[in-house]
Amino acid sequence: MAKIKVVVVDDSALVRSILTEIINRQTDMECIGAAADPLVAREMIRNLNPDVITLDVEMPKMDGLDFLSRLMRLRPMPVVMVSTLTERGAEVTMKALELGAVDFVAKPKIGVADGIRLLAQDITDKIRIASKARIHRSHAAPASAAAPGAAPAPKPAPMASLGRLSTEKIIFIGASTGGTEATKDVLINLPADCPAVVITQHMPPGFTRSYAARLDGLCRIRVKEAQDGERVLPGHGYIAPGGTHLSVERSGANYIARVQDGEPVNRHKPSVEVLFNSAARVVGPNALGIMLTGMGADGAKAMKAMKDAGAYNLVQDEASCVVFGMPREAINAGAADEVLPLSQIAPRLLERLRSTAGFSTNRV
Repeated sequence: MAKIKVVVVDDSALVRSILTEIINRQTDMECIGAAADPLVAREMIRNLNPDVITLDVEMPKMDGLDFLSRLMRLRPMPVVMVSTLTERGAEVTMKALELGAVDFVAKPKIGVADGIRLLAQDITDKIRIASKARIHRSHAAPASAAAPGAAPAPKPAPMASLGRLSTEKIIFIGASTGGTEATKDVLINLPADCPAVVITQHMPPGFTRSYAARLDGLCRIRVKEAQDGERVLPGHGYIAPGGTHLSVERSGANYIARVQDGEPVNRHKPSVEVLFNSAARVVGPNALGIMLTGMGADGAKAMKAMKDAGAYNLVQDEASCVVFGMPREAINAGAADEVLPLSQIAPRLLERLRSTAGFSTNRV
């Protein structure tokens, strides 16, 4: 079997050396080149034709985002970003995912060498996933269009109201690799008065706040990191904070967010399984489930439990997924009511909501 060919791009000689060592230790991949800056990397990519590149966010001679933007425009290929665990690192990483990077690895600001070695499994897993990812050229856009620190884009114009919808309804979204952009594509097409949206996106601590802030600037609904015990309200989106599980519980007449530590579920924290199980248990037929792009099977069984409890579930189709793992598993589990291209999920969701307006099942 052919090995996955990887080019490492990082201005730190130490980081290049460690990443090369980690990659070459794997039986199924090989580091075929290591570049200190994007200009050298450009020649390596042209001459060596790698399957995946790892790219440092902050680079000399050419900004990592600039390089990524040009790469995705001229020669789209799988990229795994190597980010620092800082607020700026998080903002830049979110932009990199928007430009088409498949995933990212967060390296610590201090103790970088040991930190990267501890992340060896994570790094190589993400390279494997990236090597199989579908890269859509349409992601590419000038990096200068929304540089970190720039004024956020104006919110979209108002769209047709959903009318009198019960506050009982809640939309649940699960996503992993490729999911930051897929979730954005769903949320920006929802009206300001849509039911509450509760989201688990596989993401480490330190990045979900920046992600929520970016979505809040783009969407008609308000988007934030979920806080333990807060009411889950229509017209709002709640993102599971990285490194914690999110579920929905009942408190009297209200739904509330429950944000808790705990063991990883299906190797993930936050886990889609935890969120979707709470949807099945607490929200039942008033839940609408959405499974988006991602690797693995997290959430598939719980999505079937949602369907069995009366929820209506939409699953992203293979052609529009970056990685068709989680949607495929949900379909195989019998959890999907409809399988749709990403572009059709929000319109179909709104159609479904309008068709059931006034017919929601009230809580006992």
